[in-house]
Parts: sequence; C-alpha cells; structure tokens
Amino acid sequence: MNRTLRDLPVEQRMRLVEELWDSIVAEQEALPVTEEQRAELYRRLDTYEIDGEPGCPAEFVLADIRKRL
Repeated sequence: MNRTLRDLPVEQRMRLVEELWDSIVAEQEALPVTEEQRAELYRRLDTYEIDGEPGCPAEFVLADIRKRL
C-alpha cells in the first residue's frame, strides 16, 4: 500500500514540518543569498542606521497578529 503525507494525521505532519524546518535552520549558512537579497538587507540596514527606529518588539507584533486571527 502506497501512503502519502496526506494519509498521516495533521499533528504528525506538523511535527515533520517542524523537524524539517529545524534541520534547514541548523544549516542556514549553506543557503546562498542572492545579490538582490543582499542589496535589500543593506538598504534596510542603512534605513535603520539613518532613522534609528528599532521597530516593534516581537511580542507586540505577535499579539497584534493574534488579535487579527
């Protein structure tokens, strides 16, 4: 019998996704950065250094997202 990922319970699929993502993050230095991405990162860094605006703390952003759900 051929099983597919869709045959697995949602909880198990989510666990697999988390494990897969963690394995990617652990090797993120192996991921290439394109010239466009590098330029955007430098643009954002320059903007931050000019205006000094650190943005919102993650907990505020996450709370706002949760309110919208």
